[in-house]
Amino acid sequence: MSKDLNSVLFILFAIALLIIIAVVILFITFNNRKNKLIQEQLATKLDNQKRQHDLELNALRAQMNPHFVHNSLNAIQYYIQLNEVEKSEDYLAKFSKLMRLFFEYSRKQSISLENELILLNNYLEIEKLRFEDNLEYTVEVDRKLDTADLLLPPMILQPILENAVNHGIFHKKGKGTLKLKFTYINDNSFKVEVIDNGIGVNKARELSKNKKQTHTEHSSFVLEERLALLKESNNWDIDFSILDRSESEDNQTGTRVTLVFKAGENED
Repeated sequence: MSKDLNSVLFILFAIALLIIIAVVILFITFNNRKNKLIQEQLATKLDNQKRQHDLELNALRAQMNPHFVHNSLNAIQYYIQLNEVEKSEDYLAKFSKLMRLFFEYSRKQSISLENELILLNNYLEIEKLRFEDNLEYTVEVDRKLDTADLLLPPMILQPILENAVNHGIFHKKGKGTLKLKFTYINDNSFKVEVIDNGIGVNKARELSKNKKQTHTEHSSFVLEERLALLKESNNWDIDFSILDRSESEDNQTGTRVTLVFKAGENED
């Protein structure tokens, strides 16, 4: 009888030991998988942050176009040589303010529409001084948009304006016009249009087809990468399109760029 009892106790002990070993193995396996998942998530997050920082730096480089800087400094020198002190001082003040805004906004994830408009108006004023009477621009903002509270990612619109000026209007004979239009769609989205009367995106591409990669191509690539990353991060979903106006509007030339900004799931 005692032998049977000992056998039963031994079997129960063995079963208990096996259960404990199984639980320990499952616990270790679960912890390993959990730690691996955490490490993968952390690696993905760090990779996204690195990509974001790289794109922000590239976006800043795209905005700090050496041709724009060179042209601006040449224009300032030109007005100084003409002894137009007031105009040269005005040009220099706008240029230095724009450089400061570039560096300041490049470190931000989002800025208000009000601040974005300050930067864009400052940039367009500089280009207007450079082109003198051959460039006119207008900025239209829907009254339904709250410019102080509405946020958008920085360094998206200025390179588009620069492309419109330097690769559309610059090659046009006569006066160039540029319209920047902000339109309310609903509480979570709004539309931005950049419309110029230049030579059009098709002819602009033909002019640069046989050249090495232009600043326009680089800034366009950076823009597309930033839009993709913003969508991937669930912060913004931005639809982007570019059309040659001669293909869609009667008796019109130039380019129409349209962006629809939609707040993502993580956007407050």
